[in-house]
Amino acid sequence: MTRNEQHPCDASPAQARTFYGRRHGRPLRPGRRDLIETLLPQLSITLPDQGVFDPATLFPDPPAETWLEIGFGGGEHLAAQAGSHPETGFIGCEPFINGMASLLAKIKKEGLTNIRVFSDDARSLMDCLVEACLGRVFILFPDPWPKKRHAKRRLISPRTVDALAHTMKDNAELRLASDDPEYIRSMLEHLRRHEAFQWLAERPAHWRQRTPDWPATRYEAKALQAGRSCAYLRSAAGPVELRRNPGNNAATTARTLYLKNACRRGKISYIPGTFCLARPGFCSGPMAHSFIFGPTVFGHVPWDRKTPTLLRAGLKA
Repeated sequence: MTRNEQHPCDASPAQARTFYGRRHGRPLRPGRRDLIETLLPQLSITLPDQGVFDPATLFPDPPAETWLEIGFGGGEHLAAQAGSHPETGFIGCEPFINGMASLLAKIKKEGLTNIRVFSDDARSLMDCLVEACLGRVFILFPDPWPKKRHAKRRLISPRTVDALAHTMKDNAELRLASDDPEYIRSMLEHLRRHEAFQWLAERPAHWRQRTPDWPATRYEAKALQAGRSCAYLRSAAGPVELRRNPGNNAATTARTLYLKNACRRGKISYIPGTFCLARPGFCSGPMAHSFIFGPTVFGHVPWDRKTPTLLRAGLKA
C-alpha cells in the first residue's frame, strides 16, 4: 500500500465487507453471559477511527512478540498457546459469540493476562495493523464452504494473503490447518502464488502431523473421529524489504537458494525456468496435485544452466 492510497480503516460503510457465518448459537448459560457483559469489554479491541495501530500497545507491558489467531473456535488452542508463552501478546478473532464466551471462561479460569480479543471480521482488524507487527498467525480449520458457489466466502483468499504479507514480520510463521482436501489445495494455491510466503514442508510428515508446540483443537478431534485426514501447513514470511520489492534480485536469490537446497536433498527436481516436480513418493494424499507445480511455487526463478542465479549473486552454491 502506498502512502497515497486510502487505508481500509478509513473506508466508508458502503465499502465494508460482507461477513458470512454464524454469530450466535445456543443461548449462553448465565455464567458465560456474565463474562460477555463484564470481561469482554475489558479485553475487546476497538479499531481506530482512521489510520493504523501497533497491536503491542494493547498490552500494559509491551510483549516480546504479538501473535494472532483468526477464528479461534472454542479457544482451546489460543488459551494453551497463551499459557505456554506468557511473554507473548495474543490477539484472538472470533465473531461467534458462543466461541468467544468459551475463551473468556478459559481466560478467567487460568488467569491469562496476555490475550486481547476482536469479536468481528478479522480482516477488518488486519487492515488496521501497522506493517510487520505479527510474529505468528494461526488460521486453524476455517469454514471450508465446500459448495462451489460458496467458494468465494472462504477466508483464505488473495486479499487475505496480501493482508497477512503486510502485517507479518521477517520470518514470521503462518500456520494453517484443514480437513477439507479441496480447501487444502486452495490454501496452497494462494500461498504458492504469493511472493511473500515459503512453504516449510520438506517431507510428508511435515504436513500430516502437528508440531509438538501446536495444541489440538476440538474441530481437529471431530475430523479425526469422523475418519478424515487433516493437513497442517506451515509457511514463513520472507524479509519485509523483499516483500515490498518482490521482483528484485535479492528476492530471486532467496527463492533460488531455497530451491537449490531442496534439489540437493533430492526432494525435488528442477527443469530450468519452468517447473518443479516432486520426487515420486514425496507428495501424496490431498496435496499431490498442489505439489506438482508450475513456475510460481517459489516464484519464477530465472535459471542459467552454466551460471546459476546463486553464483551470479555472489553466493556459494
